[in-house]
Amino acid sequence: MANSNPKKTSVKRKHTEKDDAPAVAPVTLKLSGLEMLTDDEDGDDYNPEDDTDDGEVDDEDDDEDGDDEDEDESLSEDEEDQDEEEEGSTEEDSEVESDYHIFPKAKTVISDITGQPKKVYPEIEPDYDSDSSTEEATNRVGDVPMHWYDDMPHIGYDINGKRVLRPARGDELDKFLATVDDPSAWTSAFDKTSQEEKPLSSEELDIIKRLYAGENPDENYDPYEPMVEWFTGKGKEEIMPLSAAPEPKRRWVRSKWEKQKIMKIVRAIRAGRIVGQKPKTTSKYEVYSIWSSEPSTSAPPALPAPKRALPTNAESYNPPEEYLMTEEERKEWESKDAEDRERDFMPQKFTSLRLVPAYDQFIKERFNRQLDLYLAPRIQRTKLNIDPTSLIPKLPSPSSLRPFPNYKSLNIRHPKGRARCVSISPDGNWAASGDEDGVVSLWEVNVGCEVKRWKFEGKIGSIEWAPRQDVSYFAVGVEETIHFLIPPNVDSTTLAQTHALLAPSALPSAGPTPSPVKWTSTSVSSWSNDKPILSLTLPPSSGVPTQLQWHKKGDYFASVSTGGATQNAVWIHQLSKRHSQAPFRKIKGAVQLVLFHPTMPHFFVATQQYVRLYNLAEQKLIKTLMPGYDRKLCWFDLELSEKPYKVLKYHSRAIRSLHFHPKYPLFASASDDGSIQIFHSRVYNDLMTDPLIVPLKILRGHQITDGLGVLQVKWNPKQPWLASAGADGTVAVWCS
Repeated sequence: MANSNPKKTSVKRKHTEKDDAPAVAPVTLKLSGLEMLTDDEDGDDYNPEDDTDDGEVDDEDDDEDGDDEDEDESLSEDEEDQDEEEEGSTEEDSEVESDYHIFPKAKTVISDITGQPKKVYPEIEPDYDSDSSTEEATNRVGDVPMHWYDDMPHIGYDINGKRVLRPARGDELDKFLATVDDPSAWTSAFDKTSQEEKPLSSEELDIIKRLYAGENPDENYDPYEPMVEWFTGKGKEEIMPLSAAPEPKRRWVRSKWEKQKIMKIVRAIRAGRIVGQKPKTTSKYEVYSIWSSEPSTSAPPALPAPKRALPTNAESYNPPEEYLMTEEERKEWESKDAEDRERDFMPQKFTSLRLVPAYDQFIKERFNRQLDLYLAPRIQRTKLNIDPTSLIPKLPSPSSLRPFPNYKSLNIRHPKGRARCVSISPDGNWAASGDEDGVVSLWEVNVGCEVKRWKFEGKIGSIEWAPRQDVSYFAVGVEETIHFLIPPNVDSTTLAQTHALLAPSALPSAGPTPSPVKWTSTSVSSWSNDKPILSLTLPPSSGVPTQLQWHKKGDYFASVSTGGATQNAVWIHQLSKRHSQAPFRKIKGAVQLVLFHPTMPHFFVATQQYVRLYNLAEQKLIKTLMPGYDRKLCWFDLELSEKPYKVLKYHSRAIRSLHFHPKYPLFASASDDGSIQIFHSRVYNDLMTDPLIVPLKILRGHQITDGLGVLQVKWNPKQPWLASAGADGTVAVWCS
């Protein structure tokens, strides 16, 4: 058939015109400068010399080429029809080519330097519409390991080829402070490419939250939506097939192009250009002789077998007389077990060597020797020549740290209940103690003489003297009530100031918010020493006030109640304004103790698991201390960490009370084991010097009653004396 287009030739004619040309010419589709290869090419350059071996063809290849010619003749007619269709499509492609431009058109200008024409493309506009994920990527280093730039001042290059300097990063302490100062620090992630923290968007946080909860990342996805029945149901049955096209021929005819690729690989294997990998060894462990004299390269050398002890004179066939056993020693040796005997044999005496019989334990000894060699561990232990005394920290002698209490001076008895609390006046001359029978006793510290006794209906939970020097009174916590008592024998000036403070003639006005705590005062004219001058009634179900803690100025004091509602556990009262408030709406855990900071407006709240520090001026939580210990005394450094700086374990049971001396470097701890530990504590102004904590004395004088020991300890403000109240109903004073 004649071909009107001389430029088009069939595949068969190309083979006849030029034998050196490749079997299939690459067909390229040009579309505005893009070059796309057909499926016949896989991107590798085809070398026509691979089809022949020095101009010679194998016999097997001749047969295969004959088959290829038959297949070419059968496909020639189809290819000619295809050429006619391509002829008509070339004119359409030329028209489409001018309409679609993937890249911008270039302008041809004359270069000012070379004087030759060159193509100039327009500049790329930065505000084009594209994916936003590539707009802010400053570092264009690509997908390379970032540790390549660890020793360099830059982390990569930008789009202009300039270096991207490494951003400044702090140490681990700066990271920790950043997490404390910035509450949103946890919502950022570290970007390895830019080497800095980048905030996560709300959508990304939502995806992380869903993945952490095991949910679908897409919030619009409904796993329980009703199923849409597309092909089932009435009227939806498939009658005709989806496609009526005949099955193509390529599904059962072998591919000519795959055959050519396979033959190319076969020729490369025959020529030695492709070599298969050697089979790897399947065994994981290398077998070696453990008793070999030559050390193995893959295992450490085996330690030499221990040598047996050399024979002594007792093992001789003719030992001296002193090595032979007497009749009593023989019976004692036979009566003992084999492992308890000093020797494994009995020495015997023979006149000549030929009279020595065979050793009946030879096989057993050899067997035990083999067991020792097989089972005995062989480890070389390095012995450290360290003096044990050098490991013990050097502490000063307790005698050089005097004065501190070391003996019991007084013993005050409460016969009808446990002595729950004790407190000493600011001048150090008077002490007040209370028991569970409702009795409050006032006695003199130096001689132990009881001066006054008050009786209340209910258990006494706490007693605390006011820290002011110009007045004299103390507060008593009894069954949801706090009473203020004035001791007798007070001078007139101090008594007048105390009356003006506790029972003024003009009461202050009530605050804007009413308080559930009721303040009840008694007039000075009707007051007597036998009853309280002022009383505070806590809300119902508050419980017994187990602690009263005064502020150093004496105007504020805090009360802690246990056994009642949690929200009514802690109250802060102001004496001058007759006002009370609950600083916490909700408290996690049961509050045990509270404490005012001596120099700053901070407030400590101790529960059974945590100790929380609050700022009263800013009304926020500063930090949470985590003791995490039971029956142990924890020393914290507030400027260092939230964990204990030092843990002291000197008590075998729960610790009930702890108190620091306001003047001397002493503190004491009391426990249910009936003992009181006295410690010397000193904190230095130099931050590089560690605090000094030295145990001084163990005081024992209280009996354990119903599993309870010493319930409270208090120091004398003026002397190194200690007062303790125990569950046995006694209050003791310990002097130096």
